[in-house]
Amino acid sequence: MNLKFKKAEKENIAVIAQLAENIWRRHYSSIISMEQIEYMLNKMYASESILRQMDEGHQFTIVYINDKPIGYSSVSTKDGRNYFLQKFYVELKDHGKGVGSALFTHLLKQLNKPETIELTVNRKNYKAINFYFKNGFVIKETADFEIGNGYFMNDFVMVKKMFL
Repeated sequence: MNLKFKKAEKENIAVIAQLAENIWRRHYSSIISMEQIEYMLNKMYASESILRQMDEGHQFTIVYINDKPIGYSSVSTKDGRNYFLQKFYVELKDHGKGVGSALFTHLLKQLNKPETIELTVNRKNYKAINFYFKNGFVIKETADFEIGNGYFMNDFVMVKKMFL
């Protein structure tokens, strides 16, 4: 397996949006309603939204197998030490192949002496929760985030403390 990681630029927005559509529709349909999936895709993955996130400093990375994009991540920080993992997704067919672990290792190498990494994950997304546990995250709290249109994200807030 030939994995490559590329920092996403504005010309990669369509690739990120397409990956999101493929991954979200396949993975989340057993966790949240299709109507909420469509709402969230339109809200977070429209080209204008991804561009705004990039302009706000979110660092996107795309992971490729044999030059085919199969996943992406996005991380942000306000202070250069404490990071928020905004997005972390890999195509379902590539789960269990070590892609997620490789992407996470790559992500950590890009950060400048992080103290903490925090994220939110749907409380019913057991596969992702177990992945984060395996990578040193713990549950900090349970939270429900209103995202509009009567929808909520029912999440765990997870954190990984880095030891310098």
